[in-house]
Amino acid sequence: MKIQLRLTPILLLLLLGVCFAFRQDVPPRLKLFLLIGQSNMAGRGIPEAKDQQPHQHIWMLTKEETWLPARDPLHFDKPTVIGVGPGLAFAQKLVDSDKKVDVGLIPCAQGGSGIDVWVPGAYYAATKSYPYDDAIKRARKALENGELAGILWHQGESDSQPEKAAVYAEKLTALVSRIRTDLQAENVPFLVGTLGDFYVQKHPVAAQINTILETLPKTIPNMYVVSASGLTHKGDTTHFDTPSARMLGIRFADTYLARTEEHK
Repeated sequence: MKIQLRLTPILLLLLLGVCFAFRQDVPPRLKLFLLIGQSNMAGRGIPEAKDQQPHQHIWMLTKEETWLPARDPLHFDKPTVIGVGPGLAFAQKLVDSDKKVDVGLIPCAQGGSGIDVWVPGAYYAATKSYPYDDAIKRARKALENGELAGILWHQGESDSQPEKAAVYAEKLTALVSRIRTDLQAENVPFLVGTLGDFYVQKHPVAAQINTILETLPKTIPNMYVVSASGLTHKGDTTHFDTPSARMLGIRFADTYLARTEEHK
């Protein structure tokens, strides 16, 4: 027995009403945050039901450079493995602390990318992208709807090799200066997350990267370090599990909010 559903004019109007009820217009001015680095910024945690719930005050810039209510996964660098990263939890903490703010996230991290591809013109074959150029392009597009309030960086696993770690401080310093200049964001805070304890245990040179990350704020204005100490991996000794990715995001937010409080 087949049951046929007829879309009467009244039913059609009701369905259209539901669609419009869930449609939201992007707020005219967003507080924008650029998310850059490699896989632990992009996110590899397994999404749960609550990660799929969009927040009315948090927006994400899609791959197509349109705005949608944010939910995990935010990134799109490696679609088959993408998952929960720190970005959404970071934004949720910010809007929880200020009910009047609307946050816009600009996801630009590229899994596996070393710092050498975060320069103008560099092509990264693994994700068929130009990490630095794409990030600048997407950030400029996002700026049409708001003001850049912060840059979040989590990267260094791919540079945890003796010869690469030796020049990491110099290259990260240059990156911070370049991205601030290109986005006319000289005073925008640049937050860097340390590598997980589990990664340092497996790759001892990663301790050098962490030391560099912890030291650079002494010489780079408005740079702040966010500790990943005590966080756990998803079973691969490389990527944060879902709870740890969220906690890292909260730590980024706590650091950002503490910095904001100091500058009032």
